[in-house]
Amino acid sequence: MDHSRADGRATDSTSRGGSAGVPADQATVRRSNLALVLRHVGACGPCTRSAVATATGLNKATVTSLVSELQARGLVKEMGPQHAGSVGRPGVALTLDGSRVGALGMEVNVDYIAAIATDLAGRVIIDRRIGFDAMGSGPERSLDELARMAERTVADLDRLGITPAGITVAVPGLIDTTGTVVVAPNLGWRGVAVAERLSHANIAADIPIAVDNDANLAALAEYTSGVAAGTSDLVYLTGEVGIGGGIIAGGRLLGGADGFAGEVGHVVIDPTGESCRCGRVGCWETKVGLAALVRMATPDRAYGTGPQLVRDPEERLAEIEHRRAEGDPRVDAAAAEVGRWLGIGAAMLVNLFNPRVIVLGGYFARLADLIIPAAQQTLARLGMSDAVERCRFVASDLGFGAASRGAAGVVVERALSDPTSISSRTSPTIGVIEGTPMA
Repeated sequence: MDHSRADGRATDSTSRGGSAGVPADQATVRRSNLALVLRHVGACGPCTRSAVATATGLNKATVTSLVSELQARGLVKEMGPQHAGSVGRPGVALTLDGSRVGALGMEVNVDYIAAIATDLAGRVIIDRRIGFDAMGSGPERSLDELARMAERTVADLDRLGITPAGITVAVPGLIDTTGTVVVAPNLGWRGVAVAERLSHANIAADIPIAVDNDANLAALAEYTSGVAAGTSDLVYLTGEVGIGGGIIAGGRLLGGADGFAGEVGHVVIDPTGESCRCGRVGCWETKVGLAALVRMATPDRAYGTGPQLVRDPEERLAEIEHRRAEGDPRVDAAAAEVGRWLGIGAAMLVNLFNPRVIVLGGYFARLADLIIPAAQQTLARLGMSDAVERCRFVASDLGFGAASRGAAGVVVERALSDPTSISSRTSPTIGVIEGTPMA
């Protein structure tokens, strides 16, 4: 059995397990090596078993055994011979198996519920969103609707022969480690046990369910696959009815002592401003949230006025863009005002966290050509000069699906980190080491 090394390769099985010379737990070592092989195949595949052995430092027999188990769990598949020009039989190429195991990310927000299912490579299989008044419906009805969408999506995956490795739900609020929403001001929720409620729904009983903050999950999606992918220090700002922030510092999500970091929408930015749903006055989101934009750009269609129809954010944006195309000056003025207040708040974030990029999501991205110039100008005026000069605003290309995509990404990451969390579909078989004769 090979042991894992800190540099990602493996150590020889003669390595000591600790300072007292106690051997490392074999199950832990195997789990670590399974993850090592799976991540390499995901990052570098298609690749042969021999290539995996060379890259990881594991011996070929161990790699063959590990690949056999990963195949049995539906995580890796063979693609056929790969000719590398070497003597001996050509190796069989391995790649992630996207046909059997997937991930489900969901989101419940003020005026919609969404679901995105992906395979282990992050490719989207199902993407759906419905308009829903979660704020007006209360937690019970909202979770009933969320459960129905989860049941429908899991059933669709089942028809495709795909089992989700887990479900993660994004919620715009503070979430504790049990999957309970401590408080979600824009939804009017307090102490809502989302994970427990969904665990009793008509969803496959063995699918683990987790809950996290929507902006944190969106920030992870941006860091892994968005316009600023790989930027080790970034801030993501949601552009929804409410405003949240996800902070990546040094390549890691900043969670805080209780996991509540990033609740920037309720930072008081104008003490003489308007009342916020959280009970305070002058919160940042009262200046830059979608409700503020709608009130300024289309006052006749402001939230809480006219027919009480649930309108998806895309519908509201389509109307605003239509009025802009018709030359309504209120749209440009409103977007510029939002950009100005974004710059004011962003100056505090830049001074605190020194990010290289501030990614604007949701509706901010759709109106980026109007919002970003005003935001950047204000940021340059108010921020610390050196930090500001190295920081820029960019528009996300993930749309309103960033949080649910990030939620699915968390499930994928968990599967890659612990392949043993995925149940075996078949009995492992003994593989063939490339370049050697068959027995």
